Amino acid sequence: MTKKNGNILIVDDNRGVLAALQLLLKPYFEEITLLASPVTLPGRLREKRWQVVLLDMNFTSGINTGNEGLFWLHEIKKQCPDLPVVLFTAYADIDLAVRGIKEGATDFVVKPWDNRKLVDTLLKAASSSQPNGPKNAAKAEKHTAATESRQMYWGNSPAMKRLRLLVEKVAATDANVLITGENGIGKEMLACEIHALSQRNRRDMVSVDMGAVTESLFESELFGHVKGAFTDAHADRAGKFETAGGSTLFLDEIGNLPYHLQAKLLTAIQRRSIVRVGSNTPIPIDIRLICATNRNLPEMVEKGEFREDLLYRINTIHLEIPSLRERPEDIIPLAERFITRFCKQYDKPPVRLTENACEKLILYPWYGNIRELEHAIEKAIIICENESLSAELFQLPRRSAVRESPDK
Repeated sequence: MTKKNGNILIVDDNRGVLAALQLLLKPYFEEITLLASPVTLPGRLREKRWQVVLLDMNFTSGINTGNEGLFWLHEIKKQCPDLPVVLFTAYADIDLAVRGIKEGATDFVVKPWDNRKLVDTLLKAASSSQPNGPKNAAKAEKHTAATESRQMYWGNSPAMKRLRLLVEKVAATDANVLITGENGIGKEMLACEIHALSQRNRRDMVSVDMGAVTESLFESELFGHVKGAFTDAHADRAGKFETAGGSTLFLDEIGNLPYHLQAKLLTAIQRRSIVRVGSNTPIPIDIRLICATNRNLPEMVEKGEFREDLLYRINTIHLEIPSLRERPEDIIPLAERFITRFCKQYDKPPVRLTENACEKLILYPWYGNIRELEHAIEKAIIICENESLSAELFQLPRRSAVRESPDK
């Protein structure tokens, strides 16, 4: 006789579904609690320690967006961060499933469900909540895999080999570096690699997304402020330049910096000192500056959108990362790297790419580069139910330019 698990909480506004699930799961759980509305869910969560929650994605009649389920998923995770939640959705919306899992869900099941798959999914989730279950044992392994996956992948293409040789020479110096390349190509990852190889690696690299810094807070964010400098300045605060002292300052999306603010950045770089907002006292800075952009800065200079003198200051060494479609030999090794990572992250058994899948990935142009490939692999891992990733699992948008296979 199968040993029963402890308890399960099922939240679904379809009473017919609740009745069917109670009959199906009775042999597997000692206690099955049914909720026809999520309104009382917070109170029920406080009643006892639950092993698993099966949560419907929609509760409002006529609204089928899944947002209700995501809202209640967040509420569950606020109250019980380690409680496994399996999402129950009426549509095979892979993007929604990925979003739910990224935001804390353990797995998902699509209606109409397969009885065996539903039971297996819930039992696996329930076992992960046990003190001696696989979930806690896997945390360290997942963390290690995530750390490894964020290390620079150089690949085997001649262009990347040349780039690596240049990086190894440049990293040991304090020369300012400008990294260019398309979106999703790994510019910040390369900046981290340069910092890791430098003499400044004893301290963490400080990163700033220049496209996300509002103009009104630019000086305060980068140079800091003193108490009373403006309404909300309740205490002295160091800016990013000071925080990065003795380390590396990475300014991402430097091409998005408005023209009138570029002079302030140039002054700080030239003088190697900053002045906090509300102060007149210069503070020396000791940083290694790395900037990155996907924009054509020389072209912006010609159009009067970027200061030429600033470009000279940040462009002592220029590193261009080739796009993924320029080095197709790196696509499959990168894909396999992501497969290993996501199999561990989502507690999936090891899987492999089929020959057709490999061909599909190699021929696709990947205008979103490594980031787009990473997302495609993640989705495929989540929906995969066997030992191989077939071409059908990669739902790639149509592109106007797709590489021809070598034999054509």
